[in-house]
Amino acid sequence: MQATADSSKKDGSWSGWKGQAMDLLYWRNVKQSGAVFSSALLLLFSLTQFSVVSVAAYLGLAALSATISFRIYKSVLQAVQKTDEGHPFKAYLEIEITLSQDQISKYADKILLYTNTCMKELRRLFLVQDLIDSLKFAVLMWLLTYVGALFNGLTLLILTVVSMFTMPVVYEKHQAQIDQYVGLIRTQVNGVVGKIQAKIPGAKRKDE
Repeated sequence: MQATADSSKKDGSWSGWKGQAMDLLYWRNVKQSGAVFSSALLLLFSLTQFSVVSVAAYLGLAALSATISFRIYKSVLQAVQKTDEGHPFKAYLEIEITLSQDQISKYADKILLYTNTCMKELRRLFLVQDLIDSLKFAVLMWLLTYVGALFNGLTLLILTVVSMFTMPVVYEKHQAQIDQYVGLIRTQVNGVVGKIQAKIPGAKRKDE
């Protein structure tokens, strides 16, 4: 009974985080999404100009400058007004930020699951368990060689962040048209794959 309750609590926590992430990507709260989007872009653009160590150091200095200045300001204000409000960040200092053993186990289990799934899928593709899937993977790798020649890792990260904060909204507004075009493309691709499977011996899936 207790195990069921703990499992439900974990699932609820995960669903809550997932819901918050979806709200950010769909701009349910414009100010919050704008702040996260602009902060992520600013960080990535900074990394294109400076090293990771420099960016981390500058961010740390900026944060410390703000908190130290505010602490001194509140201390002087309390001394002048002869009040005793205590530490200005007392509420934040009392917030529990440590990870529990259950949380660590939950995230470790998810990472292990994704890692094992990825390893099995890569083994299946590289050892050609299914010829068509391996050919598709080879085409993807070939396309990525051109992508790598045009963009570096940081540029791809910037494009990924921009896509994450724009594509969901675009899809939500134009879902019918996009689904129609995707369906047409999928039909064309399936037709080409079917022709390849018919011409290559042993290319058809086992369930066919």
